[in-house]
Amino acid sequence: MAPKSRAKHERQSNYMKYAKFWKTYIEKKFTKEFLFSLVWDPKRLPIVSVFLVLAEIILNIFVIHRVKYTEIDWVAYMQEVGGVVNGTLDYTHLKGDTGPLVYPAGFVYIFTVLYYLTSQGQNIRLAQYIFAGFYIVLLSLVLRIYSKTNKVPPYVIVLACCTSYRIHSIFVLRLFNDPVAMLLFYVAVNLFLDNKWSLGSLFYSLAVSVKMNILLFAPALLLAYLTSLGLKGALIQLTICAFTQLILGLPFLLSNPIAYLKGSFNLGRIFLYEWTVNWRFLPEEVFINQYFHLGLLVLHLALLACFYSSALHCLCSYSTLKQVSEKVKRQLKGKKEKVDMGAAAQLFILPLFTANLVGVACSRSLHYQFYVWYFHTLPYLMWSTPYSNIARLCLLGVIEFCWNTFPSTLVSSAALHVCHGTLLYGLWKNKPLSKGRQQ
Repeated sequence: MAPKSRAKHERQSNYMKYAKFWKTYIEKKFTKEFLFSLVWDPKRLPIVSVFLVLAEIILNIFVIHRVKYTEIDWVAYMQEVGGVVNGTLDYTHLKGDTGPLVYPAGFVYIFTVLYYLTSQGQNIRLAQYIFAGFYIVLLSLVLRIYSKTNKVPPYVIVLACCTSYRIHSIFVLRLFNDPVAMLLFYVAVNLFLDNKWSLGSLFYSLAVSVKMNILLFAPALLLAYLTSLGLKGALIQLTICAFTQLILGLPFLLSNPIAYLKGSFNLGRIFLYEWTVNWRFLPEEVFINQYFHLGLLVLHLALLACFYSSALHCLCSYSTLKQVSEKVKRQLKGKKEKVDMGAAAQLFILPLFTANLVGVACSRSLHYQFYVWYFHTLPYLMWSTPYSNIARLCLLGVIEFCWNTFPSTLVSSAALHVCHGTLLYGLWKNKPLSKGRQQ
């Protein structure tokens, strides 16, 4: 046989071998049971996550190029940080088209970087791509958390993420600062789950420095500090959080401390009735009434008290399981066995997400961009209730409907409260101490 013919025959033979190998491999691995598990089995989420992230990259590019950008706060952000760029450090003089600067120093630094990257905010398309990057990173962090907990079926995560118009809009069509704060928060949560408490506290404080809604997680996080690290360890973490705020805010504190504290950490700020998502069914005079705000604060504290015992139980159990797992890991050092920490991760995540939900449900007002505050926690919370899968999906669907109704109506705002109440009741009914269950 001629050398050329022999080489061609060998290539064909190798091709047939590879084709046969891959055919056998696919038939062996991609069985009906395996494909079914990709939909229903929470342990398969890491595999599904790869395809979900790729799909989201394509979807975000499509949205950026096919859906019209809507200006709301981006220009005001650029005007506010533009004042800082020009040398103004007094918060009383930092303003934009939508009003005075009302965010802490971390916001200023991050959006100053965006100010320079986007040619003083003029390059909107580049800003959209940057926020699409924020979305992909945030989604990856969230998927890592869900993968650690092994609680929610993959199809729920895929369905929730890919069908939420509002969330994609908040990131790439509106360019709000809320996604940046939540991105830093999910970095912190991942670090906490990896037992990197100090670094996690640093990122948690950075998230607070972008927007104060991150403080809604604080009650559960403080309890986690105390149960996992003890009083001394908790004080160290609180010091890290406080010192981070001090360092970030120092230039503004030196310029006008009262203006900075009042402007960036104003807990009594009055929201505009025209933008409310959750209180449209109330008259405006009730919406802005201070006694109404005080009542919501009392309700907030009361609900936190209702969940205190279960949160304490979860976090104490989490601390115990972490200690046991570390001991087991040391014993298995050098061996192939893996320690399943799904149960421990659930015990940490549930109180954290529940505390935030309580805060969202009792908020004096919710604006459309605030949806990102708790959107990615909703599947986990739903699957922590005793409801059926159909009921859980229906609740998620109604919540999505409420946040996509613009402007909000009497029905949409009331329905949102019904969903929040139903979810909180399900969490309370299914709390770990109610029947001796562990999540």
